[in-house]
Amino acid sequence: MDVQFLGGAGEIGRSAVLIDESLLLDFGMLTDSPPQFPVRTPSPDAVVVSHGHLDHVGTIPALVSGDARPPIHWTPPTYELAMTLARDTLKLHGGTVNCPFTETNVKRVTQVSETHGYRDSFEAAGYEVTFYNAGHIPGSAHVLVDDGDTRLLYTGDFHTDDQRLVSGTTARPDADAIICESTYSDVDHEPRDTVEERFVESVETTLWEGGTVVVPAFAIGRTQEMLLVCEAHDIPCYVDGMGKQVTEMLGQYPEFVRDADALQRAKSHARFVTGKDGQRKRITDQKAAIVTTSGMLSGGPAMTYIPEIRGNPMNKITMTGYQVEGTPGRDLLETGSAEIDGRIMPVSARVEQYDFSAHADRDGLLAYLDSYRDTPVLVNHGDRCEAFAATLREDGYDATAPELGATVALR
Repeated sequence: MDVQFLGGAGEIGRSAVLIDESLLLDFGMLTDSPPQFPVRTPSPDAVVVSHGHLDHVGTIPALVSGDARPPIHWTPPTYELAMTLARDTLKLHGGTVNCPFTETNVKRVTQVSETHGYRDSFEAAGYEVTFYNAGHIPGSAHVLVDDGDTRLLYTGDFHTDDQRLVSGTTARPDADAIICESTYSDVDHEPRDTVEERFVESVETTLWEGGTVVVPAFAIGRTQEMLLVCEAHDIPCYVDGMGKQVTEMLGQYPEFVRDADALQRAKSHARFVTGKDGQRKRITDQKAAIVTTSGMLSGGPAMTYIPEIRGNPMNKITMTGYQVEGTPGRDLLETGSAEIDGRIMPVSARVEQYDFSAHADRDGLLAYLDSYRDTPVLVNHGDRCEAFAATLREDGYDATAPELGATVALR
């Protein structure tokens, strides 16, 4: 089995792994200016997708251009999320070099899509493939690929601890080789209960003092997590941006979330923003949490809320996810000001950051890999892949960090 890394090697973004020039695992984009795509667009016989985040699905429609019509396999939520992201990319960048596909390509994806549940094996390009719950976001999957001689486990993104939205991964299928993500290989997450407790106390204090809290959150996974937290602690909240559509959609797939009833309660508890008749500006005077995209302040309804609440030190902005260097969210955390809608805006409102990560941290990665001590490990999806591979080698693992474009022969 020959495995080529077309993206995601030594980086977070544009994940793409090609097996024997035949089976493609993921095909994402790296959100940069301009966006970066996998190093080449192959012509696989089939495509298998681990989960519905942009860095894993963002370039999928480009695979069905021309005469190419490879079947695309994923879980039902991953399919829905991929289509949502593709349409959003068309809306924002269609017809430019920042969007490598057309509306016709997106329609073709619906024609070749095949969905599967966890642990239901299926055939793709002559391989037996099985999905296992990865505990990252709803529908996220570890992907086990079996060619009859070699069993390759592609972890995708995963979390070993429970979140309110999804349970942590417990699947440890037998494998002869493993491609493992390493996003937080040098980080120790604070216990989730502690993070949530600090967040709730901070928000409740701000609302009691008469302020408003803007909660920038990624539309997929993080928005729903924050709505669940708000409902559990009876925090009045609004939800805005793409997260509204994703929340509605996930309600249709109760088997892919940890507690479908809790998600329904969170959805009913939140007030959905329509954006009509100046609603967003009126909301900024409410003593409530506003959960909204984008998670890094690079667009979306946050562009309306931040200018409205920034001048009052009683207000608060609580960042709930990692802020990539160069994004307005990162600038705001580091300098107290950010470029919003083309203007550099100083922010007097208090700014805080909370680690609600959906990825395993260093201890989680090591605990997961402890089940594969005798298995070659290929480290990808991280800024420090080689350093983590070296750590694993020191602990007795056969671990390497392939370079971008490299092909590894598994025998």
